[in-house]
Amino acid sequence: MRLRVVFFIGLWLPLAVWASGLPVPEHGPALRLQGSNTIGAALGPALVKGLMVEQGLLKVSAEITGRDNEQRIIGQTADGRRVEIDIAAHGSSTGFAALKQDSADLAASSRPIKDSELKELSSLGDLKSPTAEQVIAIDGLAIILHPQNPLRQLDTVQLARIFSGEAKTWEAVGSVGGPIHLYARDEQSGTYDTFKELVLSRQGKRLDPSARRFESSEQLSDAVSQDPQGIGFIGLPYVRQAKALAIVDGASQPMLPLNNLIATEDYPLSRRLFFYLPPQQTNPWAEALVEFTQSDQGQAIVAANGFIAQTVQAMAVTPNALMPEGYQALSRHAQRLSVNFRFEEGSANLDNKAHQDLGRVLDYIKQHGKLDRRVTLVGFGDAKDDPARADLLSKLRAMAVRRELVKYGVALREVRGFGALMPVAANSEDEGRVRNRRVEVWVY
Repeated sequence: MRLRVVFFIGLWLPLAVWASGLPVPEHGPALRLQGSNTIGAALGPALVKGLMVEQGLLKVSAEITGRDNEQRIIGQTADGRRVEIDIAAHGSSTGFAALKQDSADLAASSRPIKDSELKELSSLGDLKSPTAEQVIAIDGLAIILHPQNPLRQLDTVQLARIFSGEAKTWEAVGSVGGPIHLYARDEQSGTYDTFKELVLSRQGKRLDPSARRFESSEQLSDAVSQDPQGIGFIGLPYVRQAKALAIVDGASQPMLPLNNLIATEDYPLSRRLFFYLPPQQTNPWAEALVEFTQSDQGQAIVAANGFIAQTVQAMAVTPNALMPEGYQALSRHAQRLSVNFRFEEGSANLDNKAHQDLGRVLDYIKQHGKLDRRVTLVGFGDAKDDPARADLLSKLRAMAVRRELVKYGVALREVRGFGALMPVAANSEDEGRVRNRRVEVWVY
């Protein structure tokens, strides 16, 4: 046996990999992946195929099972043994239910695990631990219309009014077109859960029962693109022939679901996609798929499938009059990295994704020769009664990231805090405040 050591969440974790490849069961699938349709329709199968090829399997292909939104990926070892991996994509909640029933080894989810699910699955270990909760990609919920609809933007309050049925015509939201036709994902969908949390529940509203519901992302998008009065919400790769709107949340600027705005999670309807790996019930194929997905090769597959990879890149930012002068000056002389560090809710601790991103940012800094005073950290926060307190807290968050980078030999150029300026979300709810509490990384 040889050991492969992987950098996850600031820890070094050994994964056992057999010299002849991962173990092949004599009967049944080597891995059962269940959950999100957003992940399972195309991204999950592509990642599984990539892992199989990396493992040296031959004749890797997909088999149709005859059941909607399910498929089997197969490959063959050099000595002719068949390897099967089953993927069922019926919605995020079904992945957690399958873990509980021991009918899945790995759950795919397009939303964070709920507290109730966490409690029900406690016998499998802490699914919120850094090794169990793995952010595999960033997605943006696109609000889609028929391509000929003249509307350009909506705010989250208007969206809630539309999808609750309160605003029944396009004229009610400043457009034209008569009655609004609603399209939504099904009740099991993580996409629906995310939309409900980010839009409907925040305004105390529920989805209008007249909305047409879909298990398939592709079918929903195609239906909207053929209905001049239609509006729907969908994961970024499934916009297809429809038109995506710019979205405003609170005092944020209108934002289209563009790659750079989703990568930094500034876009109001951006979201994380997850694998959940039960700590007490490990399958070596599940461990290997998580490791492969976090690798550069795996993240390239994420990007190829229309989602936003977590690969760190430098981005030029065009200064504008809405930015504070100090931020404008920074944007004239430096580039921003395509990652924001965020924090656990109600805490100054970096969240699980931030710990993963530390490794990626460190790799970028070292590979591009930025160790010696070539990095500036910029902190932001949510609004406080005392602006001076908001300024202080924003800088303290940047200092928390600084402490982690300094451990690995990074000498920073500057640490700045801009308080509650430049919000990316409304401060009226916890979700918005968490989004606004962020640290940007700039390089010279």
